Parts: sequence; structure tokens; C-alpha cells
Amino acid sequence: MSLRKVTSLTAMLAFVVMLLTSIILYIVPQGRVAYWADWHLWGLDKTQWGDIHINTGILFLLAIGLHTYYNWKSIVAYLKNTAKEFRILTPNFNAALIVILVVVVGTLFQLPPFSTILGISEGIKEAAAVKYGEPPYGHAELSNLKSFAKKMKLDYTASLAQLESAGFTVPDPLVPLKSIANANGVSPQRLFEEMQKAAPVQAAASAKTMPESPAPGLGKRQLAEVLTTYGLEGNTIVDQLAIKGIQASLTATMKEIAASNNLSPHDVYDAIRELQ
Repeated sequence: MSLRKVTSLTAMLAFVVMLLTSIILYIVPQGRVAYWADWHLWGLDKTQWGDIHINTGILFLLAIGLHTYYNWKSIVAYLKNTAKEFRILTPNFNAALIVILVVVVGTLFQLPPFSTILGISEGIKEAAAVKYGEPPYGHAELSNLKSFAKKMKLDYTASLAQLESAGFTVPDPLVPLKSIANANGVSPQRLFEEMQKAAPVQAAASAKTMPESPAPGLGKRQLAEVLTTYGLEGNTIVDQLAIKGIQASLTATMKEIAASNNLSPHDVYDAIRELQ
């Protein structure tokens, strides 16, 4: 067995795994959506795919380091000019450096095609948020059942009874909602859907009341979607925002409205909340 060959093959296989995990992390839903909906691909969740990507990346770096050691003479030869003199800034090195700089600068300044690549990923993630649904608040899956019911203005006793009548086992109401969901082989979102059946009046009331802190992903949601969530009439709110000096369109996202008015999405949200 040759350590040199093992190193090269390890680097190659690690690169293949990293390529796969990079593609998956490119399309995976945002964390808040993935954890709420218990997103999995090939039996692995977002965290597991991320862990594989990180550790395989470290293995790849170690293998590349050894590969560089074993091929140092060839690498040094790449940095020599036609007169066999050692030069770092050779045409080959300069070309490679330019490629790296173009990618880094183009990404930082959001220039195409780099902005397009990132935009496609963002679009896929937004579509996933629509498909799987957003959590009612950040990391809702980490709240225990009692705390979650209280925050969602649901009757805890009735919600617990509803879950048990639907066949879900709740070993301990003080453990995170995610743990209860995992024990029953469902998503936290599915438990919430069942809990709402126990108290439709309270659930409906909470849906009409805008909380102090908006749900995650506010900036990406259209104004019309936000207003529908809280049962507000679109054109009326747009007119009232105009009186406040905030120009808005129902089809624009909260982030777009905020940017055009030199505000943050949360400022626009607060302005709408004051109009309730």
C-alpha cells in the first residue's frame, strides 16, 4: 500500500463527497423551515448534511496538504519561468490569482453571474419556505409544549388532550417540541396543526393579532401576504401607510418597501401594527 496513492485517492473521494454536500446545502431550506418541518433528504436532516460537509472538508484539506507535500517539486516547477528561475508571479500563477479574485470580488459586489448563482439558491429556499411553511417564531421547535401553547395562546390542557386523542405520545410536556415530534416520527409543524384543532377560537384570535416580534423571514414576504395573515385589508393599510409617509405596494416584499423608504422591514411591520 502506497501512502502517496492513498492520499491522492482520499483527496479525490473527499472532493466528490464535498461536491454532493455542497449541492444539497445549496438547495436545503433555511434552518428555521428545515427544523420546523423536519426536513430530510435520504434520511439525513440539515444538521447532519452540514456536519458531513464540515468534516469532509477538513479531511480534504488534510489530504491536499499531504498531496502538496508529496508533489512539492512539481508545484515549484509551476512557479518557474522559461529560464528555470523561481518566480511566484508567473503567468500561470497570475492567471490562477485573477480567477480567484474575480470570484471573490464578484461575490462581494453581487455581480453576475455570481449574484445569479446566489439568487437561484435563495429562490429555491424561498420556495421551500412556501412549501413547508414557516414556524410561528424563531426556533419554535425548541420550546417545550407548555411554553409553546402559551405563546400561541392555545389552551394547554385541551391541546395535550387533542394530541393524545390523535395518537401522539407526550412523555414529558417540559421537553422541547422537537423531541416530542421525533418520538412520534412527525414534524413539530404536524404537532402544532393538531394542537390548533383543540382551540380553533383561540388560534383564530391569535392569527389576527400582530405580535410585537414578527415571524422569521419577514423581509422576504410580500405586503399582501403579511396583511392576509393578520386579517387586514390591503388597500386600506396601503393608504394609511401613505399618510404616515411610507409608500408601499401590496406586491412588494417588506424588504423592498423598507429599502425604498429608508427603513428596516421591522420598522414597516411596527408601522402596520400601530394601524391595527
